[in-house]
Amino acid sequence: MPLDVTAKGVYVIAPTPFHPDGRVDESSLDRMTDFFLGAGCAGMTILGVMGEAPKLDGAESLELSRRIIRRAASAGIIVGVTAPGFAAMRSLARGVMDAGAAGVMIAPPSHLRHDEAIIGYFHQAIEAIGPDIPWVLQDYPQLFQVQMTPGIIRRIVSDLPSCVMLKHEDWPGLEKISALRGFQADGSMRPISILCGNGGIFLDFEMARGADGAMTGYAFPDMLVELVKLSQAGERDRAHDLFDAHLPLIRYELQPGVGLAVRKYVLMRRGVIASDAQRRPASAMSATARQEVEYLLSRLARHDARAKLPPV
Repeated sequence: MPLDVTAKGVYVIAPTPFHPDGRVDESSLDRMTDFFLGAGCAGMTILGVMGEAPKLDGAESLELSRRIIRRAASAGIIVGVTAPGFAAMRSLARGVMDAGAAGVMIAPPSHLRHDEAIIGYFHQAIEAIGPDIPWVLQDYPQLFQVQMTPGIIRRIVSDLPSCVMLKHEDWPGLEKISALRGFQADGSMRPISILCGNGGIFLDFEMARGADGAMTGYAFPDMLVELVKLSQAGERDRAHDLFDAHLPLIRYELQPGVGLAVRKYVLMRRGVIASDAQRRPASAMSATARQEVEYLLSRLARHDARAKLPPV
Protein backbone atom coordinates (compact mmCIF):
# COMPACT_ATOMS: atom_id res chain seq x y z
CA MET A 1 0.00 0.00 0.00
CA PRO A 2 1.26 3.54 -0.68
CA LEU A 3 2.76 5.34 2.28
CA ASP A 4 0.48 7.88 3.95
CA VAL A 5 0.33 10.18 6.97
CA THR A 6 -0.99 7.43 9.26
CA ALA A 7 2.29 5.45 9.11
CA LYS A 8 3.64 4.51 12.53
CA GLY A 9 5.82 1.95 14.23
CA VAL A 10 9.36 1.05 13.14
CA TYR A 11 10.61 1.35 9.58
CA VAL A 12 14.07 -0.05 10.09
CA ILE A 13 16.94 1.41 8.10
CA ALA A 14 18.45 -1.58 6.34
CA PRO A 15 22.15 -1.95 5.61
CA THR A 16 23.19 -3.55 2.34
CA PRO A 17 24.83 -6.94 2.97
CA PHE A 18 27.98 -7.58 0.97
CA HIS A 19 30.28 -10.53 0.52
CA PRO A 20 33.89 -9.84 1.56
CA ASP A 21 34.76 -9.32 -2.12
CA GLY A 22 32.19 -6.53 -2.45
CA ARG A 23 29.38 -8.40 -4.22
CA VAL A 24 25.84 -7.92 -2.92
CA ASP A 25 24.98 -10.88 -0.68
CA GLU A 26 21.50 -11.84 -1.88
CA SER A 27 21.03 -14.69 0.62
CA SER A 28 21.77 -12.33 3.52
CA LEU A 29 19.49 -9.75 1.91
CA ASP A 30 16.60 -12.25 2.04
CA ARG A 31 17.41 -13.37 5.57
CA MET A 32 17.71 -9.78 6.78
CA THR A 33 14.34 -8.88 5.25
CA ASP A 34 12.69 -11.86 6.94
CA PHE A 35 14.32 -10.99 10.25
CA PHE A 36 13.31 -7.33 10.26
CA LEU A 37 9.70 -8.02 9.36
CA GLY A 38 9.55 -11.00 11.71
CA ALA A 39 10.75 -8.69 14.50
CA GLY A 40 7.57 -6.64 14.07
CA CYS A 41 8.84 -3.79 11.92
CA ALA A 42 6.07 -2.10 9.95
CA GLY A 43 8.46 -1.71 7.05
CA MET A 44 12.00 -1.07 5.91
CA THR A 45 13.85 1.90 4.50
CA ILE A 46 16.51 0.86 2.01
CA LEU A 47 19.27 2.68 0.11
CA GLY A 48 19.63 5.24 2.87
CA VAL A 49 22.86 6.58 4.34
CA MET A 50 23.50 3.33 6.20
CA GLY A 51 22.60 1.31 3.11
CA GLU A 52 25.80 2.47 1.35
CA ALA A 53 23.62 3.68 -1.53
CA PRO A 54 26.35 5.79 -3.20
CA LYS A 55 28.45 2.62 -3.61
CA LEU A 56 25.80 0.92 -5.75
CA ASP A 57 25.24 1.64 -9.41
CA GLY A 58 21.79 2.36 -10.80
CA ALA A 59 21.10 -1.19 -11.95
CA GLU A 60 22.18 -2.65 -8.60
CA SER A 61 20.01 -0.19 -6.68
CA LEU A 62 16.93 -1.07 -8.67
CA GLU A 63 17.49 -4.82 -8.56
CA LEU A 64 18.19 -4.78 -4.82
CA SER A 65 15.01 -2.76 -4.25
CA ARG A 66 12.93 -5.12 -6.36
CA ARG A 67 14.25 -8.15 -4.49
CA ILE A 68 13.39 -6.70 -1.07
CA ILE A 69 9.97 -5.50 -2.22
CA ARG A 70 9.13 -8.97 -3.55
CA ARG A 71 10.32 -10.59 -0.35
CA ALA A 72 8.50 -8.15 1.93
CA ALA A 73 5.10 -8.77 0.32
CA SER A 74 2.65 -6.31 1.91
CA ALA A 75 5.14 -4.60 4.27
CA GLY A 76 5.97 -0.99 3.48
CA ILE A 77 9.29 -0.48 1.73
CA ILE A 78 10.63 3.07 1.46
CA VAL A 79 13.52 3.62 -0.93
CA GLY A 80 16.08 6.39 -0.62
CA VAL A 81 16.33 8.07 -4.02
CA THR A 82 18.54 11.05 -3.16
CA ALA A 83 20.91 11.66 -6.07
CA PRO A 84 23.10 14.47 -7.42
CA GLY A 85 20.77 14.97 -10.38
CA PHE A 86 17.04 14.73 -10.90
CA ALA A 87 17.28 12.33 -13.86
CA ALA A 88 18.77 9.58 -11.68
CA MET A 89 16.33 10.42 -8.89
CA ARG A 90 13.34 10.12 -11.23
CA SER A 91 14.57 6.88 -12.79
CA LEU A 92 15.02 5.12 -9.46
CA ALA A 93 11.84 6.57 -7.94
CA ARG A 94 9.63 5.52 -10.85
CA GLY A 95 11.34 2.14 -11.04
CA VAL A 96 10.84 1.21 -7.39
CA MET A 97 7.26 2.49 -7.31
CA ASP A 98 6.48 0.37 -10.36
CA ALA A 99 7.94 -2.57 -8.42
CA GLY A 100 5.60 -1.96 -5.47
CA ALA A 101 7.48 0.33 -3.08
CA ALA A 102 5.39 2.25 -0.54
CA GLY A 103 7.23 5.52 -1.12
CA VAL A 104 10.60 7.20 -1.48
CA MET A 105 12.85 9.32 0.73
CA ILE A 106 14.61 12.50 -0.36
CA ALA A 107 17.31 14.46 1.47
CA PRO A 108 18.49 17.97 0.59
CA PRO A 109 21.92 18.45 -1.03
CA SER A 110 24.51 20.03 1.23
CA HIS A 111 24.95 23.21 -0.85
CA LEU A 112 21.53 24.65 0.09
CA ARG A 113 22.14 27.61 2.38
CA HIS A 114 18.91 29.61 2.67
CA ASP A 115 15.21 28.92 3.08
CA GLU A 116 14.05 29.73 -0.43
CA ALA A 117 16.77 27.53 -1.91
CA ILE A 118 15.63 24.62 0.25
CA ILE A 119 11.99 25.05 -0.68
CA GLY A 120 12.84 25.52 -4.35
CA TYR A 121 14.91 22.35 -4.39
CA PHE A 122 12.08 20.18 -3.12
CA HIS A 123 9.62 21.74 -5.56
CA GLN A 124 11.99 20.78 -8.38
CA ALA A 125 12.56 17.29 -6.97
CA ILE A 126 8.84 16.53 -6.77
CA GLU A 127 8.27 17.95 -10.23
CA ALA A 128 10.96 15.54 -11.43
CA ILE A 129 9.70 12.33 -9.77
CA GLY A 130 6.02 13.18 -10.10
CA PRO A 131 3.47 14.41 -7.54
CA ASP A 132 1.82 10.99 -7.41
CA ILE A 133 4.69 9.42 -5.44
CA PRO A 134 4.41 9.65 -1.63
CA TRP A 135 7.70 10.75 -0.15
CA VAL A 136 9.60 11.21 3.08
CA LEU A 137 11.44 14.44 3.87
CA GLN A 138 14.76 13.59 5.51
CA ASP A 139 15.92 16.21 8.00
CA TYR A 140 19.47 15.28 9.00
CA PRO A 141 21.44 18.52 9.43
CA GLN A 142 24.43 16.86 11.12
CA LEU A 143 25.20 14.98 7.92
CA PHE A 144 23.72 17.09 5.12
CA GLN A 145 24.59 20.48 6.66
CA VAL A 146 21.16 21.88 5.75
CA GLN A 147 19.16 23.56 8.51
CA MET A 148 15.40 23.23 8.16
CA THR A 149 13.43 25.11 10.79
CA PRO A 150 9.94 23.96 11.80
CA GLY A 151 8.58 26.83 9.72
CA ILE A 152 10.39 25.66 6.61
CA ILE A 153 9.20 22.10 7.12
CA ARG A 154 5.65 23.44 7.47
CA ARG A 155 6.01 25.28 4.15
CA ILE A 156 7.31 22.18 2.37
CA VAL A 157 4.49 20.07 3.78
CA SER A 158 1.91 22.71 2.83
CA ASP A 159 3.29 23.29 -0.68
CA LEU A 160 3.79 19.63 -1.58
CA PRO A 161 0.86 17.37 -0.67
CA SER A 162 2.75 14.21 -1.63
CA CYS A 163 5.04 14.72 1.40
CA VAL A 164 3.52 12.33 3.94
CA MET A 165 6.33 11.78 6.43
CA LEU A 166 9.24 13.52 8.13
CA LYS A 167 12.33 11.51 8.99
CA HIS A 168 13.40 13.56 11.99
CA GLU A 169 17.13 13.43 12.72
CA ASP A 170 17.89 16.87 14.07
CA TRP A 171 19.93 16.89 17.26
CA PRO A 172 18.81 18.28 19.59
CA GLY A 173 15.40 18.00 18.04
CA LEU A 174 12.79 17.47 20.74
CA GLU A 175 11.53 21.04 20.52
CA LYS A 176 11.22 20.70 16.74
CA ILE A 177 8.84 17.77 17.17
CA SER A 178 6.80 19.76 19.67
CA ALA A 179 6.68 22.76 17.31
CA LEU A 180 5.50 20.65 14.38
CA ARG A 181 2.82 18.94 16.43
CA GLY A 182 1.82 22.40 17.66
CA PHE A 183 1.35 23.54 14.05
CA GLN A 184 -0.81 20.50 13.48
CA ALA A 185 -2.87 21.23 16.61
CA ASP A 186 -3.52 24.86 15.67
CA GLY A 187 -4.46 23.93 12.12
CA SER A 188 -1.56 25.69 10.40
CA MET A 189 -0.07 22.40 9.12
CA ARG A 190 -1.80 19.26 7.94
CA PRO A 191 -0.97 16.01 9.76
CA ILE A 192 2.15 14.10 8.76
CA SER A 193 3.83 11.03 10.12
CA ILE A 194 7.04 11.69 12.09
CA LEU A 195 9.55 8.88 12.48
CA CYS A 196 12.88 9.45 14.22
CA GLY A 197 16.43 8.41 13.40
CA ASN A 198 19.85 9.08 14.96
CA GLY A 199 20.24 5.47 16.00
CA GLY A 200 17.33 5.85 18.41
CA ILE A 201 19.45 7.93 20.80
CA PHE A 202 16.50 10.12 21.86
CA LEU A 203 13.61 7.81 20.95
CA ASP A 204 12.41 7.50 24.55
CA PHE A 205 11.54 11.20 24.73
CA GLU A 206 10.81 11.64 21.02
CA MET A 207 7.82 9.33 21.40
CA ALA A 208 6.54 11.44 24.28
CA ARG A 209 6.88 14.59 22.15
CA GLY A 210 4.62 13.18 19.45
CA ALA A 211 6.73 10.97 17.19
CA ASP A 212 4.92 8.06 15.55
CA GLY A 213 7.86 5.70 15.76
CA ALA A 214 11.40 5.13 14.57
CA MET A 215 13.21 5.04 11.26
CA THR A 216 16.70 4.02 12.23
CA GLY A 217 19.03 1.07 11.95
CA TYR A 218 20.02 0.06 15.47
CA ALA A 219 21.07 -3.60 15.43
CA PHE A 220 18.21 -4.55 17.78
CA PRO A 221 15.18 -3.36 15.80
CA ASP A 222 13.09 -5.82 17.79
CA MET A 223 13.86 -3.69 20.86
CA LEU A 224 12.81 -0.54 18.99
CA VAL A 225 9.49 -2.20 18.11
CA GLU A 226 8.93 -3.07 21.76
CA LEU A 227 9.90 0.42 22.92
CA VAL A 228 7.50 2.10 20.49
CA LYS A 229 4.65 -0.18 21.57
CA LEU A 230 5.32 0.49 25.25
CA SER A 231 5.41 4.23 24.64
CA GLN A 232 2.20 4.16 22.64
CA ALA A 233 0.54 2.18 25.43
CA GLY A 234 1.56 4.78 28.03
CA GLU A 235 4.00 2.38 29.75
CA ARG A 236 6.55 5.13 30.30
CA ASP A 237 8.70 3.53 33.00
CA ARG A 238 8.90 0.18 31.22
CA ALA A 239 9.81 1.94 27.98
CA HIS A 240 12.59 3.91 29.68
CA ASP A 241 13.91 0.84 31.52
CA LEU A 242 14.21 -1.01 28.22
CA PHE A 243 15.83 1.98 26.54
CA ASP A 244 18.29 2.48 29.40
CA ALA A 245 19.51 -1.11 29.12
CA HIS A 246 20.33 -0.62 25.44
CA LEU A 247 21.66 2.93 25.65
CA PRO A 248 25.39 2.08 26.00
CA LEU A 249 25.29 0.01 22.80
CA ILE A 250 23.13 2.59 21.01
CA ARG A 251 25.68 5.26 21.92
CA TYR A 252 28.61 3.13 20.76
CA GLU A 253 26.92 2.32 17.46
CA LEU A 254 26.23 6.00 16.84
CA GLN A 255 29.91 6.92 16.42
CA PRO A 256 30.62 8.77 13.18
CA GLY A 257 32.67 6.81 10.70
CA VAL A 258 32.76 3.45 12.42
CA GLY A 259 29.06 3.28 13.30
CA LEU A 260 28.04 1.22 10.27
CA ALA A 261 30.84 -1.25 10.95
CA VAL A 262 29.55 -1.70 14.50
CA ARG A 263 25.97 -2.16 13.31
CA LYS A 264 26.92 -4.72 10.69
CA TYR A 265 29.12 -6.57 13.18
CA VAL A 266 26.27 -6.93 15.67
CA LEU A 267 23.83 -8.00 12.95
CA MET A 268 26.41 -10.59 11.86
CA ARG A 269 26.76 -11.79 15.45
CA ARG A 270 22.97 -12.12 15.64
CA GLY A 271 23.00 -14.29 12.51
CA VAL A 272 21.07 -11.77 10.41
CA ILE A 273 23.81 -11.27 7.81
CA ALA A 274 26.69 -13.55 6.93
CA SER A 275 29.44 -10.92 6.87
CA ASP A 276 30.01 -7.47 8.29
CA ALA A 277 31.79 -6.46 5.07
CA GLN A 278 31.28 -3.01 3.59
CA ARG A 279 31.89 -2.08 -0.02
CA ARG A 280 34.97 0.11 -0.36
CA PRO A 281 35.74 2.81 0.54
CA ALA A 282 34.93 1.73 4.07
CA SER A 283 36.00 2.07 7.68
CA ALA A 284 36.72 -1.06 9.70
CA MET A 285 36.51 -1.94 13.38
CA SER A 286 39.75 -2.56 15.18
CA ALA A 287 40.26 -5.67 17.31
CA THR A 288 39.89 -3.47 20.39
CA ALA A 289 36.58 -2.08 19.13
CA ARG A 290 35.25 -5.60 18.60
CA GLN A 291 36.21 -6.51 22.16
CA GLU A 292 34.38 -3.41 23.41
CA VAL A 293 31.24 -4.35 21.48
CA GLU A 294 31.40 -7.88 22.87
CA TYR A 295 31.67 -6.42 26.37
CA LEU A 296 28.63 -4.21 25.75
CA LEU A 297 26.67 -7.19 24.44
CA SER A 298 27.55 -9.24 27.51
CA ARG A 299 26.36 -6.44 29.79
CA LEU A 300 23.17 -5.98 27.79
CA ALA A 301 22.48 -9.73 28.01
CA ARG A 302 21.99 -9.34 31.77
CA HIS A 303 18.82 -7.37 31.02
CA ASP A 304 17.74 -8.54 27.56
CA ALA A 305 18.02 -12.16 26.45
CA ARG A 306 18.18 -11.05 22.80
CA ALA A 307 21.80 -10.07 23.43
CA LYS A 308 22.82 -13.55 24.68
CA LEU A 309 24.88 -14.65 21.71
CA PRO A 310 27.16 -17.65 21.14
CA PRO A 311 30.78 -16.93 22.08
CA VAL A 312 33.06 -15.70 19.31
